[in-house]
Amino acid sequence: MPAFFRAIEKLKPLYDWTYKILLFICKLLLIGDILITSWSVAGRYIPFISDPHWSEEIVLTLMAYMAVLSATLAIRKRAHIRMTAFDRYLPKKALMVSDLLADIAVMVLGVFLVIYGIRFCNSPLSLRGKYASIPTLSKFWQYLPIPVAGVSMIIFELEQVFLHIEAFFIPDQKEEVA
Repeated sequence: MPAFFRAIEKLKPLYDWTYKILLFICKLLLIGDILITSWSVAGRYIPFISDPHWSEEIVLTLMAYMAVLSATLAIRKRAHIRMTAFDRYLPKKALMVSDLLADIAVMVLGVFLVIYGIRFCNSPLSLRGKYASIPTLSKFWQYLPIPVAGVSMIIFELEQVFLHIEAFFIPDQKEEVA
């Protein structure tokens, strides 16, 4: 195995660690969503429980974070939506090239999400805008999932691109990540 690939292989624990942290954050977000939604629903039907006025906006914000982070986790497990109808008809090398190009395209999308997401988060709309039900909370937090998703996509797509390149040079190498 060439030295370059051995060096890249040493980064696998970093990817594993990042994956576990993002998965833990997604679990916390889901728990938060369930608790706040349950509280809100209970507040509508049980007289001695108050319905928090801020629940809908916070649940939607938590859902946005959870959606983009869980989508980036799917990149690592190669569980994202993909077109595979013609995979069995393509030569193996053509399929490898198409997978590599698709992952590079998704990584480029991640770069755009970071660049334009940061611009949007720093825009007057985001910084001066406030949640309707929580006037002390900036809309910045509502738009932050955009660059966060971009960074996460880039991290996990880098790993996929390196695995595709490694598969070109080491034919017996598995492309799947545990």
